[in-house]
Amino acid sequence: MPQNPARPLSGEHFDAVIIGGGINGVAIARECARGGKRVLILEQNDFCSGVTSRSTRIIHGGLRYLEYGEIGLVRESLRERERLRAESPHLVRPLQFLLALGTGANHSALAIRAGLWLYSLLGAGRPASVDGDMDCLERLLDSGQLWSVFHYDDAQCEFPERLVAEWLREAIEHGTEARNHTRVLEVVTASGRATGVRAHSVLEGSEVEITAEWIINASGPWADLVCAASRVRTDSPLLGGVRGSHLVVRRFSGAPETAVYTEAVDGRPIFVVPWNGQLLIGSTEVRDDEDPSETEPSEDEIAYLFASLNRLFPTAQLSWSDVHASFAGVRPLPYSPGDKPSAVTRRHYLYDHTQDGARGLISVIGGKLTTAAALARECARKIGIKAPVPVLAAAPSGAEIEAALAGWSRSVAQRAQIAEASARALAEWHGAGAAEIAHAAAIDERLRQPLCEHSPHIVAEAVAAVRRECAVTLADILLRRVPLALGACWSEECSRLAARRIGYALGWSLSRITREREAFEEERAMFLRRVEAVAR
Repeated sequence: MPQNPARPLSGEHFDAVIIGGGINGVAIARECARGGKRVLILEQNDFCSGVTSRSTRIIHGGLRYLEYGEIGLVRESLRERERLRAESPHLVRPLQFLLALGTGANHSALAIRAGLWLYSLLGAGRPASVDGDMDCLERLLDSGQLWSVFHYDDAQCEFPERLVAEWLREAIEHGTEARNHTRVLEVVTASGRATGVRAHSVLEGSEVEITAEWIINASGPWADLVCAASRVRTDSPLLGGVRGSHLVVRRFSGAPETAVYTEAVDGRPIFVVPWNGQLLIGSTEVRDDEDPSETEPSEDEIAYLFASLNRLFPTAQLSWSDVHASFAGVRPLPYSPGDKPSAVTRRHYLYDHTQDGARGLISVIGGKLTTAAALARECARKIGIKAPVPVLAAAPSGAEIEAALAGWSRSVAQRAQIAEASARALAEWHGAGAAEIAHAAAIDERLRQPLCEHSPHIVAEAVAAVRRECAVTLADILLRRVPLALGACWSEECSRLAARRIGYALGWSLSRITREREAFEEERAMFLRRVEAVAR
């Protein structure tokens, strides 16, 4: 079942070329394609392999943005959160957060109650600020320190990789040409206008030149680098990169089932979030203007997050062996040299390069998971597309989602001859696309095999990723389309088994299977970095 070769692009003309395949770039491509434009999206690595996959993976309004008076941003974010919950309920789920304040916290209980009341009001939800239960309070009891605990509701997208894949598939269904592993070498300009791009296919080793009416530079922290390579000079940098680092910790006895929002050892806000059978702790805020491809957590950041976690859960007696991995990404925040990283706005904006001699080139600055669709609508309007705001439909409750998943799983398991757990796994990660994957599995025994012995996910998902979602490499599949390799139980044996079964189904040679597995292991190690004990 080899992948269909992509058709040549050299000499083609598009209404819009999107540079960058993170959540913002894919959202823009989807919106423009739905608006009737001929769109090409180019990504230098794989879709969702950059900052999007290195986030805290929560879909939220930004409670702390209220402190900086960004009420409009919070309102927009909360409404977009509800749209995402309604449109992708299998991926964006409601999640309760506990807000824990220790002795000497930077914010009083009265200020927190007022903030939570306003947060709930902006989200048109029920009042969210109530005292936490005693069990939660006891878990957050430091030696001799009492904690004030509140709770509020937000949402989580455990796997934004899957959300991006679904949006990418929708963009393709509306006519978008999508190419990953294709690096834009430069934006071509002539007579004060951006006329197209010159790009290099990493896998094919060939160059193409494409013309376009509009070029959207949605490359995130690489935006200034794209401009520099294109000799498009701005008065000042567009971005001020801020690194956010995270720890992934194995679950421990007494670990919270809800998310925890609290203050770190220095008073900065951090999250402890249940994620993928583990806990995700983050994030830091450190200036980072180096190559975003090379970013990694520093020893200081790792020690800081670990100390903050132990301060929150002292009775768990966590050791460095409990830390599974760390990862980091660079937030593409607006250039604000005089501001503290925490004070820099998280609001996005679109920079028009007309004054820089590149009319038709727009750079996307800022943005976050929650507001990607809103950013895309704004960008589409900028290039002449009518992009109405979708009606805000009611999102299903957690109980309604659970009932729908259970019913669908029982029905499909029997028809597709797969285990009910596998049917549920398909529904949770693929939504409406699960039916097509189940149908493929029903008619081919090879596709019903599990990808590894620890998981109900099956080979049919990997084949669908290649056929429908632009996956090319084993890493594309296992880190982003069917992201099993992000789990704590993944091992070299899992890699060998998955590579063999996927390769067999896709018609790969034995030598390619070996090459793909080795490249995958290297990429996974570069993303989920092993943590050694840090003495501080």
